[in-house]
Amino acid sequence: MSEKNEVGAKIQNLRESRDMTTKTLAEESNVSLDLISDIEKGKVVPSLTPLTKIARSLGVRLGTLLDDAPQTGPILVKEGKSDKVVYFSGEEKQTDVSALEFHSLGAGKYDRHMEPFIIDVHTNNGEFELSSHEGEEFIYVLEGAIELKYGQDSYIVKKGDSIYYDSIIPHHLHSYNNEKSKILAVVHTPV
Repeated sequence: MSEKNEVGAKIQNLRESRDMTTKTLAEESNVSLDLISDIEKGKVVPSLTPLTKIARSLGVRLGTLLDDAPQTGPILVKEGKSDKVVYFSGEEKQTDVSALEFHSLGAGKYDRHMEPFIIDVHTNNGEFELSSHEGEEFIYVLEGAIELKYGQDSYIVKKGDSIYYDSIIPHHLHSYNNEKSKILAVVHTPV
């Protein structure tokens, strides 16, 4: 089963365990009914924003949707090579193409409050929309450069640079000059 199918299956299991319909989840999360259905069926690569909204409506951390079995001790990831990879479109409009490849550095850590990732940012010539969710994000560029659209502003963040921002402000992160890049991202989303 692909990663996107695992996420969809987890959403469906959590929703059903709460005797919640897809319509109710759509209303409570402000995510379209069609999108929730497509995510649950594994038909689309979702962006981070709807997953964050869905997790909040289900009363779980984002990591609950992304993790396997929880672990209580420290989580060690050698050389940034995580076995847990999740693919996101990086777009509000859902696609079947991944623009962002998230390598979780905290997968399995029980009851964590941060979501640390190494993210491969692939080139993407498509249009994008700004999106927002509660919380904060810290980005450190390891390779290449990214462009962060943040509200009305735009920031070019190059190798060795970092940026820390409130993610409630509409934003979008993508490759700069259509070149692949790699970033360390730490995301905090309240439950």
